[in-house]
This record gives sequence, structure tokens and C-alpha cells, in this order.
Amino acid sequence: MSQNPFLAAIEKITAGGLSLEDLLAASGGLEPDQARQLYQVWISFNKAHPLLFIAHFNCSTLLQQVGDEIGGEAELRAALALKSDFAPAAINLGSSLERQGKAGEAVNEWRSALDQMSTVTADAINYKITLLKQISRVLSDNQQLAAAEIALTQCLELAPDARDVAEQYVAARLSQCKWPMTPEGGKFARRSLVSRLHPLSVCAYTDDPLFQLAASDKYVRTMAPIEERTTRFDRRTAPIETNRRLRIGYVSSDLRHHAVGYLMVNFFEEHDRKDFEVFAYYTGIKADDPIQARIKANVDHWRDIRGISDDEAAANIAEDGIDILVDVNGHTRDARIGVFARRPAPIQVNWLGYPGTMGSSFHHYIVADDFTIPDYAENWYSEKVLRLPCYQPNDRKRIVDDKPVTRADFGLPDDAFVFCCFNASHKFTRFSFDRWMEILRGAENSVLWLLDYSPETNQRLREQAEARGVAGTRLVFAPKLPNPRHLARYPLADMFLDSVPYGAHTTASDALWMGVPVLTWAGRCFASRVCGSLLTAAELPDLVCDTPEAFVSRAIHLAGAGIGELEIIRARLLANRDTCTLFDVAKLSRGLENLYRQMRSDYISGNLPRPNLANLENYFEIGVAQDHEAREIGALTDYDGFYRAQLARRHYHHPMPADDRLWTGEEVAEPQPTKIAQQKAA
Repeated sequence: MSQNPFLAAIEKITAGGLSLEDLLAASGGLEPDQARQLYQVWISFNKAHPLLFIAHFNCSTLLQQVGDEIGGEAELRAALALKSDFAPAAINLGSSLERQGKAGEAVNEWRSALDQMSTVTADAINYKITLLKQISRVLSDNQQLAAAEIALTQCLELAPDARDVAEQYVAARLSQCKWPMTPEGGKFARRSLVSRLHPLSVCAYTDDPLFQLAASDKYVRTMAPIEERTTRFDRRTAPIETNRRLRIGYVSSDLRHHAVGYLMVNFFEEHDRKDFEVFAYYTGIKADDPIQARIKANVDHWRDIRGISDDEAAANIAEDGIDILVDVNGHTRDARIGVFARRPAPIQVNWLGYPGTMGSSFHHYIVADDFTIPDYAENWYSEKVLRLPCYQPNDRKRIVDDKPVTRADFGLPDDAFVFCCFNASHKFTRFSFDRWMEILRGAENSVLWLLDYSPETNQRLREQAEARGVAGTRLVFAPKLPNPRHLARYPLADMFLDSVPYGAHTTASDALWMGVPVLTWAGRCFASRVCGSLLTAAELPDLVCDTPEAFVSRAIHLAGAGIGELEIIRARLLANRDTCTLFDVAKLSRGLENLYRQMRSDYISGNLPRPNLANLENYFEIGVAQDHEAREIGALTDYDGFYRAQLARRHYHHPMPADDRLWTGEEVAEPQPTKIAQQKAA
């Protein structure tokens, strides 16, 4: 009988006969806890070994695997004490500190490691890029965006083609309201950055739904390459039984204290558990808040898939026998697109979390409504469109702080008309801000109430206002508060002004619930039409404008001569709150359940839709070529005609097949040589 490998290795260590190379080999075949013990014994017998720092580093990894974060940190510090410029240990030590909630110490550790890097080698450059990425990510998470942008700039200089760095760089500039996002004479070319935009940033960058579709397609192919898509969990031909409850799985990182969690919690409470077996697959940060507790109490199965691979998560979903898998993240943070790429459910759906198309071959449906995706817009989406009366759920059990609030509490003038917009700053474009300032110039005794973003961003917005002839003091910033208190202060505003192209979603629902009218201009893309959908469902379609000019004039009118009209609107809103479609959670739940039944029927009858992804590389190149910060594409009167002309020009130089979207292959952009010759002859 062979000796136990662990005991045999221990004997060799104590006898002084196990080299570091042998230690690496011996530990590779052991469970993490035994391997950790092996390293610790080896370290105690080899205090003078020149590569002892590597043993400490490997031991730290094993300690972290068994959940000993403090022990892992100690081993990393021991490694750095022996070799202070050992970048992998510095990178991991910063990550360990971050996991322990010590973000500031983590950033300091990474910066210290950067300061020690002087030798220019391939490894040194890669380590420096990793350290800069880590620093920028933590700074961004802690809203230190200016410092994050500096780190990202340095990172892009080292790795100009790094997609993830370009994504974060653009996101940081958007959140700081730095217009244009890609200034002339800057270090990085506009087209290069735009070609690497994250799909969520594209939603905020431009009201160009065809470019959004093409950008999503490119992102999916990058993040879930075909070569990495295993077929082991592919259930696209799996039978869906009709003699049991239909199994619905919701995949989301936001089933917690988050805008999406607030929208969905009441829906889960209304979900029919008699005909539907409900699974929640959670992918977000560790959370234990009242919203998550309500959701957990109202699903049949809660699965935490945060710490497992896409293969493992797909295997779990397949084993659960999910019939319809709903992607409530889409292209948002902590999404698990790799799980959906493995097709662990026969039917896969895009709903709610991402305001646009997935551009994937493995999302069959998108749930929308007649307003967010009108019939004429369906060719801007890869999925088949199914509709509810209003696609967005709401929470009728919102908790509102009952303590009194006054305008003086928040620095608002008592005698002024208060416009507000509590959207995130990354949703603000130069064009939206231009319209807001035109409104303030037209409504002289008015202010604009925004969230408090950061001192630098607040000052930048005030300077932008001054440049447009509006006193910076007319911008008032609301400090961040717990949600119940934040809701309570909404009625201090007279009207909510929407942003375009990424408009108010949860923030609009909150405003309407609190009785504050919302004014919007409905653009073309999903994100720009959500607010109009909510207003229509709240029976206030007269607050949805068709043009940017109408948006400005309507706001000025309601703040002045139309103040009485606005009071009537506010009264209608409050009177309809208990009966309108927007806040009828039971109606939405029954409607969505009927859509699930329709999807099952489509699948059983062999009519599951196939996403149309043809020619999207051409649409992408057209979108990238446009300077979206110089011209508002969403304001074009003939948007489809614009794209057809661009497609025709490309076709003339590089023929492409018809795509059943806009391109038929028949248009010609430039005169054919034979026609030129005929004209000359004539």
C-alpha cells in the first residue's frame, strides 16, 4: 500500500530533502487545506531559502481559498518583507485589503508597488497595468473619479488597445460630465475610444439604437467568444413539460438595495407560485438588506452563484431544469453573459436590467411595451419583441420617511420654481444640459436641483451653466440620503426634467409615486423612451414631448403661465396613483406570466425566434465614424434614411448581402463608372 502523499512530503521536509520545486509538485495534488499545511511546515524549515518569498505567496493563496483572509494577508506581507518589489504579492495584498473593507489601504499598497517599479520589462509593464487597473477600479467604486481617470490615462498609455481600460476611462469621464468625452488634441483618438465603448456607456453616449445594437453584438463576441462556449449545458432542444409548474430563473446582481431590486421586489411578491416555480440566481455583491430579504422570502429557490465559474453556474441552472432563464442584468455590472452563452435553458429572455438589445445569438426575447419599442423600431433589436402594458414593475410598498421636510433643509429657495433631475451624472450629455439651461433662462425665477455628485463635478456643472448665461448658484445639489428620506424630499420639487438619451427609469417612478410631474422628450432608443412609457402608463401622455424644442417650450410654459395647469396635472397624478397601469404590480405580473406561457408555446411548436445579427459589423463602423458629441443623432428626422445612405456607400466600395433590417442591397450610393461614361458621351 502506497504511503499517504501528504505524510510522505512532510517526512521529506523534516529531513531537509524537499526542494521548492518538489513542494510545488507535491502540493498540486492535495486539497487546499493540506497544501496550506505543507507550505507552512516547509516555510518553518527553510527560513534562509532565497526563494522563500514565493512559498509565502503560494501559501497566502491557499489560506484565502480556505477562507482565512487574515492569514493570507500575513503571508503576503511576509513575502513583501523578503522581496519588496514582488508585484504579484502587492497586487494580491491590495485585493485582500479591499475584500476586508480597507479600500484606502488597498490603493496605498498598489501605489507603493508602482513607486518601486523602475525596470522596463514585459513582466514589469504587465504588473504596472494590473496595479493601475486595480487602483482605478477601487477609486471609481469610491467615487474618486478624477483620481481614477488619472490612473486609467496612465494605463491606456501603456496598453492603448485594452478594451476594459478604455471602457472605464470613458465611464469615468461621462460620470464627471467632461464634455466632450474625447476632446480634440487629447491623448487618445475619438474613434479608438468609441470603438471600445461598453454597451451601457453607448446608451448614455448617443440616441443611436442601431449603433447600440452593433456595439452589443461586438461586446458579446468579445466577452463570450464562440471558442469558449461549451455545449455541455446546451438545452436548446430540451423538452418543456406541461404537467408541472413552469420553471422560471431570474439571473441578477441587483436583487438587493439597488434600483432594480426596488423595482422587482413587489413583483416577486405578486408572482404566481401556483403555476410557476421561481428561481433567483444572485450574482452581485454580498448583501443582507430588507429588499433582498423580501425577495428571498418570495422565491421558491435562492441560488448564490457569485463565486463560481460560468461552467459551474450553467451546470447548476441546467440541473435545476429551468425552462425560461431571464437576464435581469443584460450589459450591466456583474452580469454573467458567459452563463447565457452556454444556453443552460431552452428559452432565454432579456428584461428590465439593461435598457436595450443584447445583440446576442442566445437571447430569444426582449420584454418591452408599445412605447419603449414601437412596431417600427423592432428591426433595431436582435430579439423578438414581446410586450406588456408597461414593461417596468414598481414597488407599492415603498417606505417613505414621515419626518417633515422643507426647502430650507436642502438650500432651495421658497419662492422659486424648482426643477429637479435625480438621474446619475453619467446620463448627462452636453445636449441635455444645453436644453436645461435654455429652460432656466426662459423661466427666470427657477433653479435646477441635482444630486450631489462630487465637489469637482458640481463645480464643473456650475461653470458650464455660467458659460451658457445662467448663474452657477441656480444649480442646487442634493446630498445623498437613505432612500426613505430621499423619497420624502421629492415633493419639494415642482417638476422633474428628464435627460436624453439615457433617461429616468427608477427615478421617474419614484417622482411619479411621490406626486411630482415628470417632463420628457422621447427619443429613439429604449433608454430614452422609458420615461415616456412610464408617463403613458401613469395616464400623463401630455408630458411626453416629440421634439427637443417642444420639451424646452413646455417646461418654460409650465413654470410660468402654465403653473395652474401643472397643479391640475399633479392632482391627476395623485388621484390616479392607485388605479393606473404604472403602479398595478398584479397586472404586470399576470401579463409577464402570460408572456412566459406564449414563449413556451412558441418553443413547443418549433417557433422559437432566431436573432438577426447580419451585417452588424457594418452598422458598428458607421456608428463609430459619427461624432455623436458634435451632432445629436437622435434628433435626425430621417434616421433610417441616414443609415441607408451610409450602408449604400459602404456597399458600393465593399458589397454586402441584404440583412432584413435596413439594407436590401438595391441602393447605390455613388454613380457607377458605366453611367459616368454614358453621361460624358452624351
